[in-house]
Parts: sequence; structure tokens; C-alpha cells
Amino acid sequence: MKHFETDGIIFDVDGTLWDTTPVVEKAWNDAMDKCNLSYGHVTANQLKGLFGLPMEMIIDNIFPNESAEVKSRFQPLCFKNEHDYLLQTPGTLYPKIRETLSELSKTHKLFIVSNCQAGYIELFLEKTGFTPYITDHLCPGDTGVHKAENIKLICQRNNLKNAVYVGDTHMDHEACEQAGVPFIFAAYGFGKTKKTPDETIRSFDDLLKLF
Repeated sequence: MKHFETDGIIFDVDGTLWDTTPVVEKAWNDAMDKCNLSYGHVTANQLKGLFGLPMEMIIDNIFPNESAEVKSRFQPLCFKNEHDYLLQTPGTLYPKIRETLSELSKTHKLFIVSNCQAGYIELFLEKTGFTPYITDHLCPGDTGVHKAENIKLICQRNNLKNAVYVGDTHMDHEACEQAGVPFIFAAYGFGKTKKTPDETIRSFDDLLKLF
């Protein structure tokens, strides 16, 4: 493995730090029922193939034939249900996350950038107790822009000159290319990458070998 000289490590959440798909499956299906969309129930495995996309694109994939009006009714209920369900039943952390973040935070500034709604990263930090490890975070719900621009924004407002990003999907890889930061692929996560990443980790604690 190569060694990275960096002034900031930026993380994705879903598929990189934790897995919420079994809980989100129940939350979204409940929202679908309330919107009379029960014909289109979603599964955890289906969500794993969609997480990483902006929320509006996920909804478009699930309901390609529904009207914009139906999607606009579903989205806020989906957000609320997901938040409420995760407050009661948090996602499952991948192995060695807590120990590795604790160790990395002693020598590096750590950040989160995810394509999620406002409040989701805060919920993640609250339920895991990781707030002391994370210097700053951004998402489209905060800024109205997607991952590549939010990576740039987090670097700008924290004066990062040599950041790296850790994620688990091809979309993460593309965002890093657009933002001009190296991409470390979390191969244990939800997705795949179509290009060769700057480095690949098979377990989260592999990061300790890179920094």
C-alpha cells in the first residue's frame, strides 16, 4: 500500500462507515404505503445499489413512471420516516470503524461529505458518538449542490490543500476526479468502481497503513 501525505481525510457515510439499508428498507416502504405506492416496495439490496446517488435520483430510479407531483409528496415523508426509524434503530457500523477513527483523529483532521439530506450526518454522529472525531461535514441538504462541489467546499472552508476521500462507489470516484482529490476505494462497501482508484482498502483499519 502507498503512503498518503494529507492534511484532511474525508469520508462517505453509507457503505463506508455504516450500513443502514435494513432499517431504511422498512422506513421507505412505510412511506410508500402512506403514499399509496405499496406496489413498489424497495429492498435493502436494491438500496445498496442506489445509495451514493443524490436522493432525487434514487427516487427516480425507484419510481421511473410516477409523476413529479407524486415524487414530491413522497420525498419529505421518506426523509422523515428514515430519520425517525434511524433514531430508534441506528445503522450497523463496519468492523474497526470506532477504533480507527479514534486513532486517525490523533494525527489528522477528519471530515464527512455525503449525498444525503440535511440532518442525516448529524444523526449519524449523534447515534455513534463520533462527533469528537469529525472536524466538519457537508451534504446536498446543507448546500444544494452534490458531492464533487461539497468536497471542494469542505476543502475551501477548512483550508485543505492535500485532502483525500474514502468512499465505496463509482459515483464517489467520479466526484473525487471532479474535485481533484485522490480516491481511496472501500471495497467492503456497497458498490464498485469502474476505474482504478488511488488505493483500495479491504477493511476500514487498512487506513492506518496509509497515513
